[in-house]
Amino acid sequence: MLTAILAITALSVSFGLLLGYSAIRFKVEGDPLVDRIDAILPQTQCGQCGFAGCRPYAEAIAAGKAEINLCPPGGEAGMLALADLLGKEPVPLENEGPAKGEKFIAHIREDECIGCTLCIQACPVDAIVGAAKQMHTVIAEQCTGCELCVPPCPVECIDMVPVKTTLSNWKWPFPNSDDQELEAQEQQS
Repeated sequence: MLTAILAITALSVSFGLLLGYSAIRFKVEGDPLVDRIDAILPQTQCGQCGFAGCRPYAEAIAAGKAEINLCPPGGEAGMLALADLLGKEPVPLENEGPAKGEKFIAHIREDECIGCTLCIQACPVDAIVGAAKQMHTVIAEQCTGCELCVPPCPVECIDMVPVKTTLSNWKWPFPNSDDQELEAQEQQS
């Protein structure tokens, strides 16, 4: 019995030493800048930025291949945090502006919902709640407006409705660069 305990102890110690050596010898470090950028992004994996998820977008930003203003779920706060981290000037969000300024959220017409759960499976932020063969509904505060739930719905009972602007969600608009040029020209005249 004592020999078995000693053999198991010896094996445990040798495997522990082997794992410790491997961790030091074969350590793979990621890019710390990519990790910091990825920590700022909302992790919705919605693809609204044009990338497959938040990590690929973070890698593209770190490589200088993407702008910091492509993430609608991160909003202005996320863009400002990225600008601060990278030492860049804040810029208006790509998907916002006079023509695209409205934010949309999903709305399920519950009386038409058949409870197929396809929208729940498609939602990257778990903003849709419900059960199989039961009606579903959207948690408006969590919905990013990515529209990924709309195509899989077989009865087309999901609408994208604009979010009403209130004092709590209103944002001061960024000045348009054309407006700044006009003001500069007016000041010179």
